[in-house]
Amino acid sequence: MQHALAVMKQAAVNETATKRDQNQATGPSIASLRTRYQKAVGKRRTWQAHWQDCYEFALPQRNGSTLLTDGGKRLDRVFDATAPDAVEQLAASLMAEITPPGGGWFDLEPGGNVSSDDRQVLTEQLGRAVRILQGHFDRSNFAVEMHQAFLDLVTAGTACLRLEKADLRSPSAFRFAAVPLRDLAFEERSDGKMDAVFRKLSLTFDEIKQNWPDAKNLPVQCGNDAKGGEPKRFTVIEAVIPKTDGGAGYDICVFLEDGTTSNGGTGSGAASSIAHDDVICRDHFDVSPYIAFRWMKAPGETYGRSPVMKALPDIKTANKVVELVLKNASIAVTGIWQADDDGVLNPATIRLIPGSIIPKAVGSAGLKPLEAPGRFDVSDLVLSDLRDRIRRCLLADRLGQVDQPGMTATEVLERASENARLLGATYGRLQAELLYPLIRRALYILTKTGELPDIPIDGDVVVLRHSAPLAQLPKRVKAGQALDWLSRIATLGPEALGEVDLPVMVRWLADQFGVPDHLLRPALPPEVLEDVS
Repeated sequence: MQHALAVMKQAAVNETATKRDQNQATGPSIASLRTRYQKAVGKRRTWQAHWQDCYEFALPQRNGSTLLTDGGKRLDRVFDATAPDAVEQLAASLMAEITPPGGGWFDLEPGGNVSSDDRQVLTEQLGRAVRILQGHFDRSNFAVEMHQAFLDLVTAGTACLRLEKADLRSPSAFRFAAVPLRDLAFEERSDGKMDAVFRKLSLTFDEIKQNWPDAKNLPVQCGNDAKGGEPKRFTVIEAVIPKTDGGAGYDICVFLEDGTTSNGGTGSGAASSIAHDDVICRDHFDVSPYIAFRWMKAPGETYGRSPVMKALPDIKTANKVVELVLKNASIAVTGIWQADDDGVLNPATIRLIPGSIIPKAVGSAGLKPLEAPGRFDVSDLVLSDLRDRIRRCLLADRLGQVDQPGMTATEVLERASENARLLGATYGRLQAELLYPLIRRALYILTKTGELPDIPIDGDVVVLRHSAPLAQLPKRVKAGQALDWLSRIATLGPEALGEVDLPVMVRWLADQFGVPDHLLRPALPPEVLEDVS
């Protein structure tokens, strides 16, 4: 028996190795990948100037544009902080409403094709899977990177999150990374999915070996660069492409951007060349590690559009108004002066400081202040209107914290209904492009590690439910309407109130408000109720 198990295990290992070799031998050619990459970069080029303006005026501290470099000055042209503050508030609101750090924003339930006999057992198993999955999210860097991705989403309209398996020393099996747009180029399929990703990386020889241990055709390790003595870096393109042969999964191909390495050979001065038909690494994933999502999308466009793009004219105008106000204030403080050239007064020696004595000739006018040609009293009105429009476009005045702590229940429900209406279309897109691929990729990783079995989120056996606060808003609105109806029924007297099945309504309200079942009394079966009566 042990010998048979060993033979079967070895056969499985051989089969896995054979599939890996087949995946490395097949897939799109390097020439077609280079062509597709250049086309994707060409389409992205028209967006770069727009992204530059959005990041420069709304999120200068985020290195998400192609024209920003690490450590560079990013606040030189920003004079009004209304837009950066509103962007951070909107990103924080999305984080709290869609993927709160405290958890509880997703659930797995049995589908409609599960029989009633198996539903209870499957519910318990899925509940355990949700707890394991949520635990890995809590122990990972999900909250940090997800917030960075939401900042990109609000500012540029497109964001990308990479989820890969962490090493064994990590407390979580997940490792997240918010990938900047400057490193990415996308292709959109005919069904609207943006899952063909090209990522540009600048890596050293050791970093290439660390990222892809099974890599072949590695570039020859070169010496240090002349600048700073740092190791030479290679421009590497990682392409994640859906299979084109009709199969499921994604082909991953890693290759050098130019296909050639120079200054090869450690200390030998030789040159090494990578053939155009070879790649550094090929692999296959059933689920893509890249999760790209958009705020909104115009027909015919690949990349998304953001609320910052809508408010950008007002953001630039407010920034210019504040700049002019500051310049006018500096003139008002120091003043502009004129003096008669009488041969006694030397303008080069004048210092406009308190207590200074400025000599002048007898009978001359001396220094006279020059009156400013305009007044900026109207700037306060213009700036106030601009700031209000910026906050309105970025939903800062609607999704932010409530300033009035004494709001009634009806006012709270009305505010919740307004939030659901404002973010309804965006939340629907985020469900399809962010939440579902994120959970699917996370389950795939835990299946590979052996912590969970293969859970098919197909809607028939297992259904993914989004239970984030934003997803609960429609239920709470319905519950508020039911409570309002109940209060009106109570005014008609006990007979009218007696027509309401209060125990059933209490359980329905508990479900609408997300109250745990263990806080309610166990429901008795109908036959027990008949015996009691």
